[in-house]
Amino acid sequence: MRFGGRAWTVAALVGGQVRLVAEDGEVAAVLLSLLFADGGFELLEAPGVPGVPPLGLLESLPEAVRERALAWERHVREVETGRPGGTGAAGSPRTEYDPQMRTLAQREEAKVAELSAASMSTSVVTVRRMRARYRREGVWGLVDHRSARPRTALGRADERVVAALQEVLEAGRERSSGTLGRLRVYTERLLAEQYGDGVVPLPSSATFNRLVHALADGRGLLGSARQRRWRSARPAPPFVPTTVMAPGELVMMDSTVLDAFVVLDDGVAERPELTIALDVATRTICAAVLRAKGTRSVDAAQLLAQMMVPAPMRPGWAEALAMEHSVVPYERLLSVDARLEGAAARPVITPQTIVVDQGNVFISSSFIAACESLGISVQPAPPGNGPAKGHVERTFSSINTLFVQHVAAYTASHTGERGKDAEGEAVWTLAQLAEMFQEWIVCGWQEREHDGLRHPMMPRCALSPNEMWAALVAVCGYVPVPLGREDYIELMPIKRQKINDYGIRIDYRTYDHKVLNPFRREPSSAADGLWEIHYNPHAPGLVWVRLPKPDQPRGYGWEAVPWIHHTLVSAPFTDFTWQHIKRTVARRADRAQHEHDLALALRELLERAAAGHGTRREKVVVARARTAATGGAVWGILYGQQPEAEADEAGEDVFGTSDDEEFLTDDSAPSVWPAEPLGGFPSCAAQEAQEADVPAPRRPQVTVYDPFEESLRW
Repeated sequence: MRFGGRAWTVAALVGGQVRLVAEDGEVAAVLLSLLFADGGFELLEAPGVPGVPPLGLLESLPEAVRERALAWERHVREVETGRPGGTGAAGSPRTEYDPQMRTLAQREEAKVAELSAASMSTSVVTVRRMRARYRREGVWGLVDHRSARPRTALGRADERVVAALQEVLEAGRERSSGTLGRLRVYTERLLAEQYGDGVVPLPSSATFNRLVHALADGRGLLGSARQRRWRSARPAPPFVPTTVMAPGELVMMDSTVLDAFVVLDDGVAERPELTIALDVATRTICAAVLRAKGTRSVDAAQLLAQMMVPAPMRPGWAEALAMEHSVVPYERLLSVDARLEGAAARPVITPQTIVVDQGNVFISSSFIAACESLGISVQPAPPGNGPAKGHVERTFSSINTLFVQHVAAYTASHTGERGKDAEGEAVWTLAQLAEMFQEWIVCGWQEREHDGLRHPMMPRCALSPNEMWAALVAVCGYVPVPLGREDYIELMPIKRQKINDYGIRIDYRTYDHKVLNPFRREPSSAADGLWEIHYNPHAPGLVWVRLPKPDQPRGYGWEAVPWIHHTLVSAPFTDFTWQHIKRTVARRADRAQHEHDLALALRELLERAAAGHGTRREKVVVARARTAATGGAVWGILYGQQPEAEADEAGEDVFGTSDDEEFLTDDSAPSVWPAEPLGGFPSCAAQEAQEADVPAPRRPQVTVYDPFEESLRW
């Protein structure tokens, strides 16, 4: 035998070992399993044993070819053993094929005569050749290999033409789409450059077009430019799946423009922007924020807060949507986290790693800092590589199919599929659509079986996100991470500014209050000497400043500072509105006068748009501002009440005055930010104003009216 590249002689077999002797006298003892597993093992002086025939290839052959090979197998067996079924077959052999009465040569001649009489002209040489093939390859050796010859989609095309065409197709991945005629011209030009004019002729147009499709179909080299770019951005296979075994181990976050129109505050229809966070392990939509176009880093940070807070049951929701009625182990979790009482059936997931794209919202310093403060690592996806966050991209497609297409004013994915007047069909406001989407997450997504959630021992059984979370949380455990008011302030965008005599100036907005008096023109303890300021772009009438307070355990505290012109502008506005005003008003005086002019222009814009006299652009700006400000005024949607540490006493205005008008809270607009409208202050500032016996400035209130409540009063 041959083993390990050398010739050996078998000397003895002892149990599971074989004793081998080499030609030079060397002796070796080898396990039989190791001997047979060696790739170079073969018997040198014994007839080879035919291997198992490739049954799969036999099944792929045409039926006539397969039946002919099986018929030859019966003939060969009858010649060699006397029985068509082989040595162990039942029955006695026929006289002309009996090995006891006929020699092998006689049996071969008898088979030739039999086949010739059956119109299968053959010879003794053919019979012997078939016997040799059968001993060597089994039944596969009896197959007419002309039928088993592999076929190629390229046929007999010239290899030079194929290579040139493939080069042209690869070079056109990033180019605009063209016709097959353009490919023919480019290929002919390339062949002329490589081999000379007319040396390599092109096939006919029909053959060339078939050749193009044979090379390009399935490889993403044809189709729209968008499809080609998407295909080229994919990593080269094989694809290694990301194995995630715990909720929150990997969360993907992304934004998209929703394929539906919503009605903004003044009737302007616009497509909103949806930002979601998806847990890969359970496919749970941990949080979702629906905003007018222009998602900010504060919205991404808001998702972080929503993920860690139980989703409350909203008014009008069915009891079946409550967590206590779902597959989630509610009572066991309630003993650990009391916040789950009355919560909706959406899991609370604390992320460990978040995958984001290269958008400015997700790679901003404020979002990165917010993640770091919560112990979350951020993993940016490669630019232009959608498959790197394919789970959330696919989820957007599912949201579009399962929810958005059923919404009035659905626009479809592109203009070719859009209705005649989709914008005119818009009836839902942004807050209403956001409310419906939150309800759909609980009843339409979390309880729906997901094809990507399979138990390894039950691959035919698909699980829902809630079922998968219930299964994983029983193994991984659940640790609640409650967030306080200061945590939400920490999640807001950051500015570092000086505190001057006039206060703090951010983008032509000046914020001032007497709590800043001890720190004016004083450097902070930071290395750059600037003070840390947090603000909410959806309610820029107020900022929070981190100031030193030795009497507090942390050594610092947050002070809310209002915009000095907050009494001039009573309607809600956002940073987006302010930027629009800045582009509209030319700077004509000094900085302070310019800020006053901006405030006047802002008031005129809000009043003009409210009266219906503004341009369409101005109406869109104001509608976005009102929508965002309305959503930013509701704190109790997460905890059911304002944080006790910052809540004022009943009836006490945080500026030291009270308003006769009662607030009507819009529960349909969830937010995680403190409910302090344009002039909101912490209670400590109000107490200082009262102790100094100085009348505090009056806070303008933005009342959100409930039309049903108002109709009952009329």
